[in-house]
Amino acid sequence: MAARAAIVVGVGAQSGLGAALARRFAREGLCVVLVGRTLERLELVATDIRANGGKARVAVADVTNEDEVTALFNTLEAPETLELVAYNVGSNVMVPSLEMHAADFEDMWRQNALGGFLIGRQAIRTMLPCKRGSVIYTGATASLRARPGFMAFASAKAALRAVAQGFAREFGPQGIHVAHVVIDGVIRGDYARERFAGFVKAKGSDGLLELEDIAETYWTLHQQPRSAWTHELDLRPFKEAF
Repeated sequence: MAARAAIVVGVGAQSGLGAALARRFAREGLCVVLVGRTLERLELVATDIRANGGKARVAVADVTNEDEVTALFNTLEAPETLELVAYNVGSNVMVPSLEMHAADFEDMWRQNALGGFLIGRQAIRTMLPCKRGSVIYTGATASLRARPGFMAFASAKAALRAVAQGFAREFGPQGIHVAHVVIDGVIRGDYARERFAGFVKAKGSDGLLELEDIAETYWTLHQQPRSAWTHELDLRPFKEAF
């Protein structure tokens, strides 16, 4: 019998949310497909999962390309075993609005909204015959409000939120749990340490979101009984103002 399966889209650094989600799902016995743009990074995470007794394989794919997304799901050994897909794509850059190039604005939309739609559509197509499964999207503070310098990112994340809502309203009644998680704060990981070292230091030991705690929340969402599903929740450190 084929193992229960999960797909995590947007796996980069070993100390990143995509990797943390993959590790958490693998601990529950799921065979996790790690999807990203860099084979070497994917293999590092997969090797770590296997070393700890989990099952993982990797797939390099451009999630804004419809054909590549279709091909990704076609690699599943047994589509009926797919029970969880996490979409964790979308880089954040700060650029003043009047200096933002149209191509960069479009690229951010493609990563978030288009990629989220293509992955979500194919995931739901795969899950619908069994009328069960979870699709979880990673959002951000910018999903709810735009701030100077982050207009492109906010518009892309707001669009992704709309994609999640649309799927949830249409396919929730058919057994597919679609959730959107607003990450309202900075995650303690390689991305923040490399780009915002001063900010990370100023926040202190309790000022950042911990990878394992976020991953635990995603797993909890997946485990919710259908009589009490959450569509959207926000996560932030207890010291974070909001």
